[in-house]
Amino acid sequence: MQAIQKTMPVKQNSANLPTPGPRRRKSLGRLLRHKEMMFAIISGVLMLAGWGFGSWSQVLSIILYIAAYAIGGFMKAKEGLETLFKERDLDVNLLMIAAALGAASIGYWNEGAMLIFIFALSGALESFASEQSLRDISALIALRPEKALKVDDNGVSLVNVEELAVGDLVLVKPGEVIPTDGLIRSGSSAIDQATITGESIPVDKALGDDVYAGTINGEGALYVEVTSPAEGTLFSKIIAMVEQAQNEAPQTQRFIKRLEGLYAKGVVITTVALIVLAPLLLDWSWSFTFYKAMVFLVVASPCALVSSVMPAILSAMSKSARKGVLFKGGAHMDHLGGAKAVAFDKTGTLTAGEPIVTELYVTEKYDRLDVLAACASAENLSQHPLARAIVRKAEEEGVILQGADDLKALPGWGIEASIGGVIWRIGKADENDPELPSVLRERLQKLAEEGNTVSVIQQGEEYAGIIALRDHVRPQSKVAIQRLHDMGIVTVMLTGDRSGTAEAIAREAGIDLVYSDLLPQDKVKYISELREAYGNVVMVGDGVNDAPALAAATVGIAMGGGGSGAALDVADVVLMNDNLERVAETIGLARRARVITKQNLVFAGAVILLLISSNFIQGIPLPLGVVGHEGSTILVILNGLRLLR
Repeated sequence: MQAIQKTMPVKQNSANLPTPGPRRRKSLGRLLRHKEMMFAIISGVLMLAGWGFGSWSQVLSIILYIAAYAIGGFMKAKEGLETLFKERDLDVNLLMIAAALGAASIGYWNEGAMLIFIFALSGALESFASEQSLRDISALIALRPEKALKVDDNGVSLVNVEELAVGDLVLVKPGEVIPTDGLIRSGSSAIDQATITGESIPVDKALGDDVYAGTINGEGALYVEVTSPAEGTLFSKIIAMVEQAQNEAPQTQRFIKRLEGLYAKGVVITTVALIVLAPLLLDWSWSFTFYKAMVFLVVASPCALVSSVMPAILSAMSKSARKGVLFKGGAHMDHLGGAKAVAFDKTGTLTAGEPIVTELYVTEKYDRLDVLAACASAENLSQHPLARAIVRKAEEEGVILQGADDLKALPGWGIEASIGGVIWRIGKADENDPELPSVLRERLQKLAEEGNTVSVIQQGEEYAGIIALRDHVRPQSKVAIQRLHDMGIVTVMLTGDRSGTAEAIAREAGIDLVYSDLLPQDKVKYISELREAYGNVVMVGDGVNDAPALAAATVGIAMGGGGSGAALDVADVVLMNDNLERVAETIGLARRARVITKQNLVFAGAVILLLISSNFIQGIPLPLGVVGHEGSTILVILNGLRLLR
């Protein structure tokens, strides 16, 4: 490795590898450059010009109005015709174009142009809102790594990321995008992980640390060993989630979309019936009837209803993405807003997944540090989490480890080793062992009740003490659980751990219900029971054994930082930074999105009913109908965008 480093110059920039895109411009600038918005503005300018020239040249005025119709209505007419001929259905676009042309046919050129302008403006605003809402998620795709500098015996070569295999070594120069998931084998740097975890501050990384594809290297050069093929990286999974999220709409939106075609047909039939029957039954003149019909066609169209849901949902998804919470679709945001219970896995979710030594208790005959040194020396070669915890404890207390001879496993119990010529054994505690001193038995029982895993320590055939270990609760778990309680949500723990440990962790974290000693299929069973009792149930987990429960829950949330691939694949939502406090925060955001959606639907429906009734009872001018209907559409879109703040 050192030889390779010496022969490889490192430049501050590389023309071959992808680099981060330019800083995002202000939203207003993007809005003004948006194609649909430009067409809408030009249409509005032409409308005003046609109105201004009306008193000077009627022909020029009409030409300007026709241009306003063509520029403002082209894209909407195209969408409407595609729906008509490809899907054999009507939509709101054709209704609006028909209303504008109808207004022009009876001499109301300005009103028709105004309808086209405001309709194009609201459509452009909704389209921009959708793009803006997904921008924080979709920007990830722009950072997709395509090339990598592979290091081998022949030196350095530029290869496609897809050609990298597990175990290959790649060089990442300063300021470049890391091309693969891997382990740092040489070098150190501060890594910008915002694309993966949502962290705003770069994270210092050094030898042995994990790095992720799609994150940005800082000032130091890194040699990274590939640990995952290109299609299996966390970044690739995130992109797959983004693509799925862009294509999946919430249930309310799907219902409205299905309703739109039926509603549009009903409006057309009613309009035709009004034109044909009103002169016969109500003795209206043909021109008066046609004008009333055009007003009805405008005010009855479901533009505002169609725009009531997605801007709010997409805004909430975008805001979540900025904080490291990724959704696989808008439907999951909708379901999350109705959550009544949240179930958690224990190890790696509520707890850190790394046990620590909570107590080492020895009999009067032995020195505590000597016993700790013997235990750590015997466990030093093991990679078991409990063994590593004992070694860490010895290192923290400055204990010097010795070599272990004749190390052997005692199946079903523990290990045995010779330390300095003395036999030491560490293994499973049995409080019913008659040889166990009463002082150790009492202490063992107390520690077990507190949720500790307790092992006994023997020197030869004599008991020297006991050592207790326990996985510790994540610092944010208590806060996260309390926030859920404040929202009226029931919290549940589903764990395969034994009941004593589970109860102790649950008490510390503040969990309401505990189910322990569970196999993966048992977790699915309890999720089903919780759904019957509470309706919408959320499951939060990180391991392979949590995958069935994540899939069975109304919404499955996986821990993205340390979660297994299986958990990430089946989950509906991923916490990229493993911050449990985001669970309550995201549920709160989903609830706000639900409230805003309901506000929009009620407001849009009320405006439509008010305008329809006013048209037949009192009579309203076409310009007022246009402003009222399209204005309500713009208002519901802007109301949904409030969540972006």
